[in-house]
Amino acid sequence: MDHDLDRENPVVSILLPCLDEAESVADTVSEAFAGLSNAGVSGEVIVVDNGSHDGSPELARDAGARVVHESVPGYGAALRRGIAEANGQIGVMADADLTYDLSNVEVLLAQIEAGSDLVIASRLEGVNRGTMPLAHRLIGTPVISFVLRRVTRSGVRVRDSQSGYRAFRLARIRDLQLQTSGMEFASEMLLRAGESGCSIAEVRLPYRARVGESKLNPVADGVRHLKLLALLAPRIALLWPGTAAGVLGLILTMASLFQPDGLTLGEARWQPVFFAPILLVVASLLVVSYLIMGVASPLLGESRVTSPRVMRFRLANIGAALMTTGVALNGVLFVRWISGADAWSRSLALAGMAQGLTLSGAVWVMSAFLYWLLQRQSEYRAHAPQ
Repeated sequence: MDHDLDRENPVVSILLPCLDEAESVADTVSEAFAGLSNAGVSGEVIVVDNGSHDGSPELARDAGARVVHESVPGYGAALRRGIAEANGQIGVMADADLTYDLSNVEVLLAQIEAGSDLVIASRLEGVNRGTMPLAHRLIGTPVISFVLRRVTRSGVRVRDSQSGYRAFRLARIRDLQLQTSGMEFASEMLLRAGESGCSIAEVRLPYRARVGESKLNPVADGVRHLKLLALLAPRIALLWPGTAAGVLGLILTMASLFQPDGLTLGEARWQPVFFAPILLVVASLLVVSYLIMGVASPLLGESRVTSPRVMRFRLANIGAALMTTGVALNGVLFVRWISGADAWSRSLALAGMAQGLTLSGAVWVMSAFLYWLLQRQSEYRAHAPQ
């Protein structure tokens, strides 16, 4: 890139969220300006102070950064403020703790110039216990990255979804209207960018041990990530668990039919004739909830491909078929019982299956009715006098 290094008309805005990083923020700012110089691009460095009490804002300002303050606590809140304040065309986000080598920012900018909307700097090559905890390296980041690849329609193909070193076209990221305030901001950006059709690239860059104390809370931040994914990708919270429960319920039902005396577990025997129907009902609850969200959710409804009327009839028809099968099976068992016929060895398993089918059918039918109510309320509200 060949640009005038004029900070008054920046092409690139480097955004550094900061909370008590007095030990490293000045060096990070200096390294950021060095990176802009190496890339031959005009730029600014914005440090977003998130409530520091150690003099970090003053140190950042003395190093040449523009300092803005964000009162809402959280990594995401700080970055959203930085994105709003940026004057450049390209944003680069990093941390103020020297973990990312900003002198190589030209590697990210080259990918943007080549046509990408968002570029992630993967940290996973060459990391060790000193730079990233083992649990984050082997469990946290790989699991979240795997889930993101599966829940986005375009498939966000990145290995290190939690990297905080990124470059992006500011206009595209602003259009996403990101809302999260915590560490889950990294996942929200990727998920929303993937869903909106942004071109996403990933490059490998070194990662260093942080200076100072980490602000990451693995448990709390992990829970926030899961909540975000459930909110924006309900397949995780509803469809996947519902499918798993249904498959397990069917397997246990078949096992009950073929092994009416129960399953041998060591020295004990277990008859899953009651647990299996419960799983089938739970599966129905989760799956129909997912289907209704697909056409009624204010976040997901715009992309629906099934009309409300078709969905309502599908729910009702599936429910009616399940209930009819369950009631018929119950009828057969009842007739055999009152006729005094010899009891089947599989009667208990068949009874459990009958109840599971009947209750699951009721769930589907009631879901159709619930969806009808939601639709009618929406129509009523739309035509009600204001």
